[in-house]
Amino acid sequence: MGARGAFLATCVVLLVVFYYPVGTVLAAAVTSGGHLSIAPLWATLTDPFYFGALAGASRTRRVPRTLSSGGSGRVSPRSEPVLFGFTAYLAVLGTGGAVLVGLPGAYVLARYEFRGRETIRSLTVVPFVLPAIMVAVGFTAMFGTHGALNDLLGVVGLHLTVAFDLPLVVAALTFYNAPLVTRFVVAAADTVDARAVETARTLGAPRWRAFLDVVAPQLLPTFLAAVLLVFVFDFMAFPIVLALGGLQLATVEVWIYSLVSNLDLTEAASLAVLEAAITLTLTYVYLRYERGGGAGTASATVERVPLVGPPSAGRLLAAAYALVALVLYVGPLASMIAESLTRAGSLSTANYAFLLAQQLGSGGTRPTVAVSNSLVFAVGAVAIAVPMGVSVAVVTSDKGRLRRLAGALLMAPLAVSGVVTGIGLLQGLVFGVDVLGYHLSVTGPVAIVAAHAVAGYPFVVRNVAPLLARVEGDLVAAARTLGAGPARAFRDVTLPLVAPGVVAGAAFAFAVSVGEFNATIVLARDGATYTMPIALERYLSNPSIGPYLGPAAAMGTVLLVVTAASFVVVERLGGRWEG
Repeated sequence: MGARGAFLATCVVLLVVFYYPVGTVLAAAVTSGGHLSIAPLWATLTDPFYFGALAGASRTRRVPRTLSSGGSGRVSPRSEPVLFGFTAYLAVLGTGGAVLVGLPGAYVLARYEFRGRETIRSLTVVPFVLPAIMVAVGFTAMFGTHGALNDLLGVVGLHLTVAFDLPLVVAALTFYNAPLVTRFVVAAADTVDARAVETARTLGAPRWRAFLDVVAPQLLPTFLAAVLLVFVFDFMAFPIVLALGGLQLATVEVWIYSLVSNLDLTEAASLAVLEAAITLTLTYVYLRYERGGGAGTASATVERVPLVGPPSAGRLLAAAYALVALVLYVGPLASMIAESLTRAGSLSTANYAFLLAQQLGSGGTRPTVAVSNSLVFAVGAVAIAVPMGVSVAVVTSDKGRLRRLAGALLMAPLAVSGVVTGIGLLQGLVFGVDVLGYHLSVTGPVAIVAAHAVAGYPFVVRNVAPLLARVEGDLVAAARTLGAGPARAFRDVTLPLVAPGVVAGAAFAFAVSVGEFNATIVLARDGATYTMPIALERYLSNPSIGPYLGPAAAMGTVLLVVTAASFVVVERLGGRWEG
């Protein structure tokens, strides 16, 4: 089957497992009493709670039960709430933090050569793909009232209160997305043409001028693409905001979850439509910059210099970045691991004994079931997401406004609430639909794999598309002239050239599946289908252990080991293609 056939098959899969289920949920935003109407959507647009002064005078809003009884325990909304404005504000702060932390990391990895560089480069993406609910546990263990930071400050008589407040949420979002900026920029830096830089230096340009005139223009499209993608992710942040901010910092995604949980589907659908309109527009712009970032081809890459050497501004920056990374990245994860090995202030394996008791018991959340489900679902998701992503990248790689629009629409899974996707799949495929007199339905695991594949395939597209843009058309044309058909030319010529992107995309899809929470929390209806993030959430909310973090930290540590090991293995396999 050629690329066009695979593309059509991908469109059919997306129609069945994404567009139709999501459409049935979003349709509630434009229907009233069984008839087409914009009244629900207009009511949301004119609600001051969502748009503030743009919608008119303020009025009181009922607090959903889910939020008033969950999150951080706060029961009163922030004063004068403007939900979309605050969500955008939080996304700007999170994106700014990701840029401030991610760019120095990109500079160090792109500029310097040192032992372990490739391993560190592989690990830079691990924070991004870690389950958000686990990141929340780590930040609570590090920065919470009784966290590791206050334990250290207590030695000198200080105490810091940042739990369940805006700085902690922004820090967690930075932890989550800064590695994405680093990875994008480093990948673009690897394609910078060293000969152009040398020419500028030969003509008398100082190093900073050569960077501004030669390097920066080549990095800018990829950098802007990364910024837009991070903003979209921060705008739709859910588990981190819910766990670390609660109602006081509720965003659009948190409010959608609350409304859906309370079966207020009409208002939730209206919010989801408006949210998707914003994020889809940003995704379209992102795709334009992403294509621009794949336009160059380096005849010789810029040579890296040893990290160990005489003091310099760059090496001082590397040292400062190592300190920031130690606090921001290593600190929360190390605190979570330490919390998992502590009971009543003493070193103990009681938390892992608790997990073992759950495993050997007849009920509860069994850790090995969660681990095996996560890995099996991830393998299934990758098997579906990779051919989907490659086919979309191939067909939409040509220039043209219509192609770009189609590409943006096909990236819709990045811009649609995972909670809405899960509800749509549950109401549609799991509960079943009637087609030509037949009742068709799928099991929960199939729906979960489908949701994970849909969430992961855009990352395959993102990794393959820039490499496709650099494939020389003459090579494909030569293969066609020698008698190869389109499929044979793609297999023998194009695929080997884009294979690193395929493997990198598969690694992303795998890790996204392992950490997916939003849709899975809706679709995991019984003990046989929960995954590691769901198990972690159940340990957090288990009333028998209360607010104690120990068992959750132990489960989070297991999840950390599995996720990091799986991703590094896949990335190392990808190195065979790059060598």
